[in-house]
Amino acid sequence: MKSMSCTVLAAAAVLAAMSIGISPAAHAEVAVGLALAQQQNCMSCHSVARPFMGPALHDVAAKYAGREDAAAYLKHKILDGSTGVWGPVPMPANTQLTPEQAAALAGWVLTLK
Repeated sequence: MKSMSCTVLAAAAVLAAMSIGISPAAHAEVAVGLALAQQQNCMSCHSVARPFMGPALHDVAAKYAGREDAAAYLKHKILDGSTGVWGPVPMPANTQLTPEQAAALAGWVLTLK
């Protein structure tokens, strides 16, 4: 049942991306990013649209959208964790991720602005 809901969410994300007119490459980034976020339990603390234990990923994207180094910055925060940026709840380091996976997640988050 869980894999079915993940598939439905991924399909919904791709359809939403298509409806706002982004490129086919960006469609793939959206689907891969969402799937990776679900597989790596990012969604246990984050939601796309509303704060949960951590900030809404949409808010993260909006906050860093103007930074030239936003993708590299978020990749670093994903891999090494963070404290005090979004409140008192720390984000733990995600040592199970490869740098490539962290970069993919950062890129996906930035598409959510």
